[in-house]
Amino acid sequence: MTFKSGPVFGGILLVLLALTYFSLISVVAYLSLLGLTGTISFRIYKNIVQAVQKTGDGHPFKEFLELDVSLPQNKVKEVSEVAVAHINAAVVELRRLFLVEDLVDSIKFGVLLWTLTYLGAWFNGMTLIIIAWVALFTLPKVYEANKTQIDANLEIVRTKLAEITSKVKAAIPIGKKAEEKKEQ
Repeated sequence: MTFKSGPVFGGILLVLLALTYFSLISVVAYLSLLGLTGTISFRIYKNIVQAVQKTGDGHPFKEFLELDVSLPQNKVKEVSEVAVAHINAAVVELRRLFLVEDLVDSIKFGVLLWTLTYLGAWFNGMTLIIIAWVALFTLPKVYEANKTQIDANLEIVRTKLAEITSKVKAAIPIGKKAEEKKEQ
């Protein structure tokens, strides 16, 4: 697993680090130029080897040139339908939160936004993406090693959050009215 995920992790981390110092256009152009230089060099090398050994191997990228890379329309349609469903659900949820359908949920959303302002002041977006990328590859291993302790602590956090939410909803009369309407 490490041999497969290591190059993916390292390559994308390198691109993300490059994006912190250079523009997206520059990074894409340099990476494309690097790839093109590599393929041209390999093609010239293979042509020289074929000429010296007098073999007729043909084009070194023949199997890739014959590979069908077009997107199947049914798969594109399926993915776009799923994406539209998620976008619609997100828009409905944001409308519900911004127009204060449930006061407690809107306050939670406000606290989340307020927390994000501090997060944005501490880190820029690219730093957060790099941290998330590193966490994506490290957290599963940390979880495997410490599964029982992490699950126990997460359960404590879940119960405390449920307690606090129920206390806040009980203390706010508007929250009670919304619950009564949902029950009816």
